[in-house]
Amino acid sequence: MANAHLTLIRIIGLVLIVAGAGLLVWGYQLSGSLSAQLTETVSGAMPDAVMQRYIAGAAGLIVGIYLLITR
Repeated sequence: MANAHLTLIRIIGLVLIVAGAGLLVWGYQLSGSLSAQLTETVSGAMPDAVMQRYIAGAAGLIVGIYLLITR
């Protein structure tokens, strides 16, 4: 029973790592778009959509790695 619990936690960790990496790549691609570059040029900051994907991706990646490393 405990082994199944650890396997489930590892699967969740892997899913979070893949989803986090996907969000980071998506944010990077979005930051290269014309509208994002125009917004950054005018305001001096990246658009909110890009920052949301960066933050969510980094959080998912960190939590996923933590779940894989522990136990």
